[in-house]
Amino acid sequence: MAQKIEQVLARTGLDAGSLELEITENIILRYDENMLQPLKVLRDAGICIAFDDYGTGYASLSMLKNYPVTRLKIDQTFVRAMCDSPPDAAIVCAILYLGKSFGLNVIAEGVETMEQCERLRNKGCEEAQGYLFGHPMMAEDFTQQLRAQMVSEPR
Repeated sequence: MAQKIEQVLARTGLDAGSLELEITENIILRYDENMLQPLKVLRDAGICIAFDDYGTGYASLSMLKNYPVTRLKIDQTFVRAMCDSPPDAAIVCAILYLGKSFGLNVIAEGVETMEQCERLRNKGCEEAQGYLFGHPMMAEDFTQQLRAQMVSEPR
């Protein structure tokens, strides 16, 4: 896996730091020892590695210590429920604290309302993604939308 990714980077000229691989906790749990070495090779090459859907699997906290992770992605189920569920809000806070304590970036997935966005911001979450900010779209459509925004905004 690591060798194939490095070959693609070399062929395309993409800077390794511009690539982030998302790995779910459950995948890592299934292939624990087989995954660790290739992930270390990729991380040493400058590629970022995110634990996606963090908090939904059964990974031990020691995985944060042993795996070359650069980002935690808080699963959307916790984000969506955090405004009405104190346990979900506590999980979000705990993941944010863990990430910051380990020097990892943390992003909240599934943000759909301003209330969620504000609560995350108040808890110290600096990055979020979800339908509040936009829906999935083709790269060409995104480029067109971005260009239109740049033209309409004063400099």
